[in-house]
Amino acid sequence: MSGLLHRLGFIIRETGQALDRLGCRLQGNNAFLEDVYKHRTIMSLGSKTANIGEGAFVAPSAAVIGDVTLGKRSSVWYGTVLRGDEGAISIGNNSNLQDNVSVRTSKAFLGGHNGATTIGNNVTVGHSVLLDCVTIQDEALIGMGATLLEGVKVEKGAQVAAGAVVAPGTVIPSGELWGGNPAKLLRPLKPEEAAFISKSAQTYAELGAEHAKEVALGH
Repeated sequence: MSGLLHRLGFIIRETGQALDRLGCRLQGNNAFLEDVYKHRTIMSLGSKTANIGEGAFVAPSAAVIGDVTLGKRSSVWYGTVLRGDEGAISIGNNSNLQDNVSVRTSKAFLGGHNGATTIGNNVTVGHSVLLDCVTIQDEALIGMGATLLEGVKVEKGAQVAAGAVVAPGTVIPSGELWGGNPAKLLRPLKPEEAAFISKSAQTYAELGAEHAKEVALGH
């Protein structure tokens, strides 16, 4: 029954849009025209196109633009923007970029850093993080609201604290927790913190699958 109602609603909305376009043509130059742009969740840019892996979830309000590779079971959450317009963005398997994350690329930087952004497997990137041409290796965690500037490298199993600002070219070694502005070593990660990184990635992979099913019902 729900499927029938959804189809009927779709037909009614499409009919209304068709009637509006016909009315505008009949009115000619006297028609009131309103430009309405449909949000494009995944958008090519010239020859640059996205490659979305099996079982990955991209939220309807996210924007995946240009040269972006998203691995299997990875998730891009609501309001997140991935701009692979100048350089490439590569995200491994089972990683998650939570709500309102911003990832950008560049053709080049004066410091000689790579203009791409690379994120490995089982990585968690918290809400409202800014990633500016960085490399994040496997099983790392970036806390909410952190800013990672050009050329930053977060090694496998490292963690960046919420709200940290990591200066350009900084390397955060494996097994360490960095925080502050500018970010610096706070201490080694505790065993339970290190274990949480993998758990977080798995939790978001499962949650992404649930959201993907619900979003599909609205198509």
